Amino acid sequence: MSVRVIAGLGNPGRQYDGTRHNVGFVILDHLASRHGGVWKSESRFCAHTAAVNIHGQPVILCKPQTYMNLSGESVGALIRFYKFQFNELAVVLDEFQLPLGTCKLSVRGSSGGHNGLSSILQHCGSDFIRYRIGIAPATKPVMTMADFVLARFDRTEATQLTQHLPALVDGLEYLIQNGLSKAMNLLNQRPQTNESKSNS
Repeated sequence: MSVRVIAGLGNPGRQYDGTRHNVGFVILDHLASRHGGVWKSESRFCAHTAAVNIHGQPVILCKPQTYMNLSGESVGALIRFYKFQFNELAVVLDEFQLPLGTCKLSVRGSSGGHNGLSSILQHCGSDFIRYRIGIAPATKPVMTMADFVLARFDRTEATQLTQHLPALVDGLEYLIQNGLSKAMNLLNQRPQTNESKSNS
């Protein structure tokens, strides 16, 4: 089944620009810009959407404006309106368990404590694609998880993420052009971190 909708998760409002939880918005903004997508506000979905064509495949990009914890209400409404299947959905979200700037594709599974993903699961079932973007810091943060994801990247992290953005957008395009199986084989072969090597 091809990808018809890509939803990037985040929180609306300038106060959340540049925060770790808004990586999904950042990726979709770059994808839309690359393909000439124009964002428009759609109150029926409580979302910003953009229509793009990627390798001949029409795709709707969606940035829910419900705030993170209610993302599923927005995405579910859009999918039902267009009569798409939930397995035609890919969700771009931040992932604390992955090194900053890396990505991983998965299908099914739990929310892992991610409230936006939990809302998507509630409203859209579990058969959609997860495109996880790593936000893990180099050292363990001295703050709660909630404070960490709502904080902005520091200058070094922001530079590192910017360097990875073209490859992260390329990964989404590869998924759309080649399908889930090939994309997982390619994108999930990420280099190990020093910590994972020491634990192997």
